[in-house]
Amino acid sequence: MVGREQFDLAGLLGSQPMAAPVRLRPPPPPAESLCLLTSLEDVRTATRRAAGGAQRLISIYTADLEPEVYDQPAFLEIIKRFVLSRSFAKVRVLLHEPLHLIGNSNRFVAMARRLTSYIELRVVAPAYQGRNSAMLIADDKVIVYRTRAASWDGVAGFNQPPVARLHRQEFDEMWVASEPDDELRVARR
Repeated sequence: MVGREQFDLAGLLGSQPMAAPVRLRPPPPPAESLCLLTSLEDVRTATRRAAGGAQRLISIYTADLEPEVYDQPAFLEIIKRFVLSRSFAKVRVLLHEPLHLIGNSNRFVAMARRLTSYIELRVVAPAYQGRNSAMLIADDKVIVYRTRAASWDGVAGFNQPPVARLHRQEFDEMWVASEPDDELRVARR
C-alpha cells in the first residue's frame, strides 16, 4: 500500500547515475602476542615456523650460524624448499665469526655455496661488531629475536609487522655496510 509519506527515490537521487560501490580493504589481522622463548627447542620451533611462513625474504643475524638452530635437517629442508620453489626468494645471513665455518662441514654453508643466487652470507661490518643479539626476520611480518645470542631466551612474533619492519630496517643498514665473505662462498675440496 502506498501512502502519501512515500518518498520518490528517483526524485531524491535525481537523474545522476549511481557511483560504483567503494570496496574497503579488509582490516589487517590483529597482531599476535609475542611468544616467550626459553629453551633451544623453543628457538628451533619458532625459527622453523618463521622460515616456513616466509614468502620472499629471510634475514638472519647470528654470531656463528648457530649449528644447534640453523644446521638442523628440518630447518635446512624449509630453506631449500623456500628458495627452490620461488624464483625471487632470498636468504641473507650476517655473521660475526665466520672463520670457524670456512673449513667446517656446516650444511647451511654448503647449501649457500650451491645456491649462491638465493643465499648470501656476509661478515658484519666492524661498526656493528659489538652487537650481541641474534634474530631471524621473515618478510616484514615475523621476528624471532634474542637480545643475547649466547642465551636461548628471547621472543617470537608471528604477525608483528611494525616490530619486524623496525628490525629489518636495522638489519638492512648492517647489510649494506657489510661485505660478502669470499672464503665462505668458495667451496673447499
